[in-house]
Order: sequence, then structure tokens, then C-alpha cells
Amino acid sequence: MLRTRIAVSVAAAAAGLAVLTACSGVETAQPVVAPAAAGGTGGGQAANGANNGQVGNAAPASNETKLVVADVADVGQVLTDQNGMTLYRFDKDTAKPPKSNCDGDCAKAWPPMLATGDVQVQGVDKNEVGKVTRSDGTEQITVGGWALYRYAKDTKPGDATGQGVGGAWYAANAKGGKAGQAAAAGSEAGGVKLSASKIDGLGDAIVDQNGMTLYLFQKDTKKKASACNGDCAKTWPPVLSNGKVELQGIDSKLLGSIKRQDGTEQVTVGGWPVYTFSKDTKPGDANGQGVNGTWFVIEPAGCKLGSNPATASGQQQQAPAGAGTSDSSGAGGTTY
Repeated sequence: MLRTRIAVSVAAAAAGLAVLTACSGVETAQPVVAPAAAGGTGGGQAANGANNGQVGNAAPASNETKLVVADVADVGQVLTDQNGMTLYRFDKDTAKPPKSNCDGDCAKAWPPMLATGDVQVQGVDKNEVGKVTRSDGTEQITVGGWALYRYAKDTKPGDATGQGVGGAWYAANAKGGKAGQAAAAGSEAGGVKLSASKIDGLGDAIVDQNGMTLYLFQKDTKKKASACNGDCAKTWPPVLSNGKVELQGIDSKLLGSIKRQDGTEQVTVGGWPVYTFSKDTKPGDANGQGVNGTWFVIEPAGCKLGSNPATASGQQQQAPAGAGTSDSSGAGGTTY
């Protein structure tokens, strides 16, 4: 049952930076064909919105357009529409300036919340509400600059099955930020936080604002390009820079970004583009370590795990149990 109340924003605390030693044995390689997708968070649905022609959920039952803050089980306080359906934001959109990057099949899986006259609010600052013109000329409602969407696989009020899909879709909070775990971790709307951490049995690692392990791909070209696009990016969602990047225990000089094929900005550490892994389901997982001999946990010094001389001694290099499964693409059977 939904219980309406005003959302409370959660602030993040920034910690000091620790300068770590540089890597040895840096490798680069040429871009390759992306691998096939693997199941991700949020029920294993495909990321980036493509749903093979699936029809979106029905239009609102009433003609009224309303934004309401409500409690949703396992997620917390989220934005809902006038029918109680959870509203989402897409990391590949932009808030400054507002822009939707979800069209075509994506908009069937994630129907945009279109503006139909004046927007009523409950628990939302009216000043945060706006509109953005979509590629088809329609107007979509924004909060905090972020375009809002429903999810076609949510069937009733209180559903939030789109939370975390593809590492890019999240229920929106009252300010347009990410609701649930992402908000609890203190990330600002569109922001990213990278922290130095330790993974049991492996050692030093970088984790994101949700505590999820980050990886580098040895077939990327440092400081220049990502070789993981399309289906590959569904299996290995890139960490995108949609705002301020906070650091904890990582030298700010190591931080950078590259432009991806789709025009988004991906965070880099030590020149390496960084990714999460769709088969990691909770903080502390590192199932991507060593997959196909090309994917490795990235250390706070911007190194492949074990290649930093200061930390390599005694660290294990084996992939955790369950890792190392080949992800293949249909083109040429290339594995990653």
C-alpha cells in the first residue's frame, strides 16, 4: 500500500583524498565487437530501454497530470503519477540542459510522462517541475531537469520493477535524483561517488555510490575510447558522468572522462573507463574479476587489480567462483 508523504533529501559527505602509487604494465588494445547481453539488476531486463517492440503501459486513467511523493516497498520515497505508478529517470538523459535520449523502442519500454496541461504536485517543490520537448514534438515532464518515465513492466501502483535496470534506470525522488539505494548512498541528482574500498579475497578496489565494484576493460584505449558499446554495455554498464564526481580515498588527479559513441560522458580513473558488472548483485560482489582475461577490478590507483606495485604483493589474481563465463557476441563469436 502506498503512503504519501514529503520526501526528505539525503546529503552526501565528502571524505579526504589519499594519493596512491601508479600502475605498472599498462596495456591498450584495439576496439572489438561488443559481447552479448547478460541479465542485470532490476529483474534482468535489457538496459538502454530497448525491449524488442514491447508495447508500453497504458495511458493514465484520468486526464489530470499529477506528481505525488509516495513510499514504495524496498525503494523508499519515490515520485509517482496520478495513478500511483512509479516514475523513473534515465542516466543517459541530461538535466543541464534537459534532454531525453529515450525514443523509439526505448519509449515503448519506458513511456515518457507527457505534459497535458497544468501539472499538480503533492510533496514536490513546484519550482523543480518543468518540461522538455521530445524529438517527436511532444512535451515531457521534468523534475530537477530530469525527464520522467513510467515502466511498461510495472502493472500496478507500488511496483518498481524498473529500479536499477541496466544500471541506468532508477525511480526518481522529489528533486529528480535517484531514489532508493542510490539516494541513501548520498549521490546527488546526476552525481557519482567513487570510493576506495576492499573486496574480500581480492584486496583494494574502487566502488561506486551504491557500493558496487568497478572494473576496467583491457581492450579499451586509455584516455581515448571505450571498446564496450551496444550489448557489451548492457553486460558492463559504463559509469556515466551526469554531474559532479565525488571522490573518497582516490587522487583527484586520476579522475577524467571520455565521450562514448552515444555521446554520453564516461568516468575514467587513471585513464581507464570504468564499468559495473550486471552479474554483481550486491555490494562486495566481484564476479567480473578476470572474465575472459580482459575484465579486471580497478584499484584506487587506477590500476588493474594486482598491477600496482604497492599492493600487488600477496593479492590473489584468480577470478571469484562463478566468474570467467564467456560472454559472446553473435558477430564472429568474439569473447570478452
